[in-house]
Amino acid sequence: MINVLSGSRRKWIAFALIFAFLIFFQFVITSCNPSNFKTKAAQVPQWITTTLGDPKTFNFALNEEFPNVFLFTAEGLTTINGVTRQIEPALAESWQISNDKKQITFTLRENLKWSDGQPLTADDVIFTYQDIVFNQNIPTSWQDTLKIGKSRVFPEVRKIDNRRVEFIFPEPFAPFLFSTTGAPDGVGILPKHILEKTTKTKDANGNPLFLSTWGTGTNPQEIVVNGPYMIDRYIPSQRIIFRRNPYYWRKDSQGQQLPYVERIIWQIIESTDTGVLQFRSGGLDTLTVSPENFSLLKNEEKRGNFSVYNGGPAFSKTFISFNLNTGKRKNGQPIVDPIKSRWFNNVNFRRAVAHAIDRQTMINNVFRGLGELHNSPIDIQSPYYLSPEKGLKVYEYNQNQARQLLLKSGFKYDAKNQLLDADGNRVSFTLMTNVENKTRVTMAAQIKTDLEKIGIKVNFQPISFNTLVGKLNETLDWECYLLGFTGSLEPNDGANKWSPDGNSHTFNQQPQRGQELLIDRKVSDWEEEIGRLYIEAAQELDENKRQEIYAKTQQITQEYLPEIYLVTPLSLVAVRNRLENVKFSALGSQGATLWNKYELKVKE
Repeated sequence: MINVLSGSRRKWIAFALIFAFLIFFQFVITSCNPSNFKTKAAQVPQWITTTLGDPKTFNFALNEEFPNVFLFTAEGLTTINGVTRQIEPALAESWQISNDKKQITFTLRENLKWSDGQPLTADDVIFTYQDIVFNQNIPTSWQDTLKIGKSRVFPEVRKIDNRRVEFIFPEPFAPFLFSTTGAPDGVGILPKHILEKTTKTKDANGNPLFLSTWGTGTNPQEIVVNGPYMIDRYIPSQRIIFRRNPYYWRKDSQGQQLPYVERIIWQIIESTDTGVLQFRSGGLDTLTVSPENFSLLKNEEKRGNFSVYNGGPAFSKTFISFNLNTGKRKNGQPIVDPIKSRWFNNVNFRRAVAHAIDRQTMINNVFRGLGELHNSPIDIQSPYYLSPEKGLKVYEYNQNQARQLLLKSGFKYDAKNQLLDADGNRVSFTLMTNVENKTRVTMAAQIKTDLEKIGIKVNFQPISFNTLVGKLNETLDWECYLLGFTGSLEPNDGANKWSPDGNSHTFNQQPQRGQELLIDRKVSDWEEEIGRLYIEAAQELDENKRQEIYAKTQQITQEYLPEIYLVTPLSLVAVRNRLENVKFSALGSQGATLWNKYELKVKE
């Protein structure tokens, strides 16, 4: 039987269906918003921050990037207080230095444990240094900071008992304590009971299995750490979730175990613009503030219930660098096109480029005034920084001087004002930077424009950070790059950059261990001299004399320009006011990762 509904009844049913659909739609949207989850798991104290890209490794010894997961998970024998800038006890409760400065004895805290509950003892310290840091078959940047004197030997490390470890040096070694400070720059202690076998077992290629251990494909539950947090989950291109380490050693003044916050979520957001949108909408608790977003966020502090902290000049500097490597592969293929290599290795070419870049306009336009001119490989806030007022050479913006330097070196201009070399080749090169960093992309665009004004053609190629690092450290396939380098108070932390055989000597990189050796790679006299001075500075215990030595290294780098320094940004971070105990500092706080994270509390 056909049932025909009246018009009023049909309208009522239609209204009811629409109302039901709206209720269902609202439920679906609400359920998909992570901030509105009402599960028991979501009720634990947590804060959310962000990083630009996926991690490359979960193995601290093999790390070459910053920021990194080890800021949350790893500690060394000592640490640096971000406010006082003093070295303080961490895994070691104390240390004693012998009168002749050739022995340091560390005493570990009682009842230290790894995140799996196993004891952390002197055996782990010995293992970390002897089997990993001093292991020539394991390429780690830690090695270059611990090679002593001209002989480049490592200190001897000896176990006294389960809690005491002694380091013995052939000569005084001033930067050693800085090298023990864990993340981000110092040696982090690693678990012997988990990793010892990997250092002794070889893979099919004859390399230690350690080199492929704890990659990002590892189940996070298998990674054992000693820091305030453990890696709980990793979802590539989305997030890393850290959870509280139940065996972490720190306690507050009332005896409560730290950290206070149960969970940290590290969102992987490859666009800085997207990061700002998520912060403004309440999806993030901390955010590194870029110059282009400072005014917007500063004006929203009160409405958004957050604070923008300014730590002064960051422990970071941006620069461009040319590939000076003259080496060839075994098949005769040069690392760099020989024509371009002649340009790059001409110091007047590099000086001309330095004069042609308008760094003040870069500060005004790109950094919105939130940066300082930088001229040194050493950070402005370091006590070893040599300022221009005290004699450091600078390259003022002067296009005429740039042109004169080029003409003096045999370059010439055609009728179209294009720069040619002596053989008539058009001068051009490819400039790369990481596409995820909007500020660097904008800087590179200005550099391209500035250099075109003196006739140089720049092919700008923004690529992913991980791809760029691979070119710098592995394939060596690059011509010029723009990046930033994270520094510290202690210049020796950069020894791996300035030693000619260092793992981060990127402007003239030798192949990493296990890679094909190069033919005809040349190391210049000034490179050798910088490396020698870094050794001399490490031997010197008088602070005034150390400053003088590092001053010489800065004068040489500015004379020969293996890196052309541009701008140091201000250290700016936006932090939700719901986070308590914030002690912001430029030291150890880049990437919105707060140095005293174990003390933070969440106020709901």
